[in-house]
Amino acid sequence: MGQGRRKDFGEFTAKLEKHIEKLPDYAQRAQEKLQRYIPPSEQGSSPRPAQPRPAQPPRPRPQMPQMPAMPKISQQLTSMASGQIPVVAEAKAKWARWNEPAAKLERQKRRTSRALTFWILLTVLCGLFAFVAGAGLLKAGQADVLQAIAGGAFTIIFGTFGVKSGLRLRTLNRTVLPAAPAAPPPLPPARSVAREPMERLAESEASLAELLRQLSQPTSLGTMPVSEIAVADARTTAAEAAQALRGLAGRIQAIERGRDAAPERERGALDAAVKQLREQLDDGLDGYGGLVAAAGHTVAASSDGMTSSKESLSDATDKLAGLAMALRELS
Repeated sequence: MGQGRRKDFGEFTAKLEKHIEKLPDYAQRAQEKLQRYIPPSEQGSSPRPAQPRPAQPPRPRPQMPQMPAMPKISQQLTSMASGQIPVVAEAKAKWARWNEPAAKLERQKRRTSRALTFWILLTVLCGLFAFVAGAGLLKAGQADVLQAIAGGAFTIIFGTFGVKSGLRLRTLNRTVLPAAPAAPPPLPPARSVAREPMERLAESEASLAELLRQLSQPTSLGTMPVSEIAVADARTTAAEAAQALRGLAGRIQAIERGRDAAPERERGALDAAVKQLREQLDDGLDGYGGLVAAAGHTVAASSDGMTSSKESLSDATDKLAGLAMALRELS
C-alpha cells in the first residue's frame, strides 16, 4: 500500500509540474482572448471617418471593467513556473532544519527523557504494589506471596528499562556534535577581474583536499605513501597560500571600486594597478597548481614505490610556502 501511495503521489507531482510549466502559455492565451473584448479605440487603431448623420444625442459608451495588467500576471506565473514558489521554498527550509544534526539530537533527548520518566513511574508503582501485597494490606492482613513476587519481578524489569534509558540520556547529553563545515567564501562579482582566478582556486582546493586525503591513507601494502608530517605541511601551506590569494583578490576588488568612483583622468593608473595585481594573482595560482600536480604525482607513484615523485611533494610545498609569504606581504 505504501509503494502504491508513493507512486500515485509521484505521478501527481509530475502532472502538477507539467501544468506549472504551461502557466505562461495559459496566461498568453488569456491575454489574446481579452484583446477581443477591448474596443478598437483603446487598442490604438485609428477610427473610421464619421459619416454625416442626423444630429442625435450621443449614447453613453459602456465602460469595460478594469482588468489587472496581464503582463504583471504573466510575470508572476512565469516566476511560479520557474520554481520560485514561496510555499515550496518554506517547506524546503523547514525540512532542512528538521534534518539538522542538532535538531535530531534534541529530539532523541526528549524521547529518551520521556521514556525514562515512564519507566521510573512504572517501577515505583510496581514496587508499591509488591510491598502492599507482601505486607498483607490487600486481603485483611493476609500476605499474597504470588502478587508480591509478580510485583517484585515487574519492578526489576521496569527498573532495568529505566536504568538503560538513564544511561542513554547521559550518553546523549555528553554527545558533542561535529562542527558544521565552513561555508565556502563568496566569489567576487562577475564583472571583477578576480572572479575567474578565484573560481580556479576553489577547484584547485577541492582537488588538493582529495589528493591529500588519499595520501593520508595506507596503501594496499600497509605502508604510508608519504609521512604524516609532509601531508600536514602541504595542507597547512596550501591553506595559507589560499588565504593570501584571497587577500590579493580582495585588494583587486577594492581598487576596482575606487576606479569606478574616480574621475576619468585617474582611471588609467588604477587600471594599470589592477592589471599588475592580476598578474601576481595568476603567478600565485600557478604555484598552487604546482602543489596540486605534485600531490597527484605522489598519489600515482605510491603504488610502485617511486621516491622521486614523493620528494616532489616536499619541494612543491617549500616553493608554495615562499610564494605564500610573498603574497601576504603584497596583500
